[in-house]
Amino acid sequence: MTPPYQLADLLAIMETLRDPERGCPWDKKQSFASIVPYTLEEAYEVAAAIEAGQWDELKGELGDLLFQVIFYAQLGKEQALFDFGDIVDTVSDKLIRRHPHVFGEADLGNEQAVKANWEATKSRERAERDQTSVLDDIPQALPALSRALKIQKRCASVGFDWKTLGPVVDKVHEEIDEVMEEALMADVNPERVADELGDLLFATVNLVRHLGHDPEKVLRGANAKFERRFRKVEALIAEQGLAVSDCSLEKLDATWNRVKETYES
Repeated sequence: MTPPYQLADLLAIMETLRDPERGCPWDKKQSFASIVPYTLEEAYEVAAAIEAGQWDELKGELGDLLFQVIFYAQLGKEQALFDFGDIVDTVSDKLIRRHPHVFGEADLGNEQAVKANWEATKSRERAERDQTSVLDDIPQALPALSRALKIQKRCASVGFDWKTLGPVVDKVHEEIDEVMEEALMADVNPERVADELGDLLFATVNLVRHLGHDPEKVLRGANAKFERRFRKVEALIAEQGLAVSDCSLEKLDATWNRVKETYES
């Protein structure tokens, strides 16, 4: 029986794939920038497997994501920037430094104290990198909903946040009114409409946050629910020998309501 592969084997496989003479043509032409889309895709596939409870698939998806890290490590090694050992050393040092209550003598008795210490540590790290704003190290490449959430959390950590739900809800209604004001102008300015829509989305993320949910996750859930219902609408229409495109909006809407009432609580 062949013994299981180890991390050293994976590093060696990656090095072979990038070998100038016998490596894979596709792998050899990649760069840091070119594999970023694949990294994001693999991260989402991990999330999808977890959300679907596909535990047999999860180890494969995690392997694909790990391979992305291995790929970056090989590129860093080739360019004398860093190698996999440096990555491990950096993250290990960071985790130990940010958990003094586990690896040191600090007494952080509850989750709130742990979070406060985490933010204080990150603030010191930003200062050491000459980053003066609490927003400085939020990645631009994050999905917009996730980045909005992180921006709001950072601002809340320094006290810039409403303490009750009322003003948060009022802001959403205010932004809806401003969207409609622009959308109903005699001479509609698309850029101003888009600007107000952005404000509305940002305010909605804030409401989701204040209600204790993650906007990316709840929107994925809404997408999945809509897709599930629409597929059932298609199936019911097909049973009548019709295509969705053959039906009036009234018929489709009635079928949609039937799906909601009959097939889902």
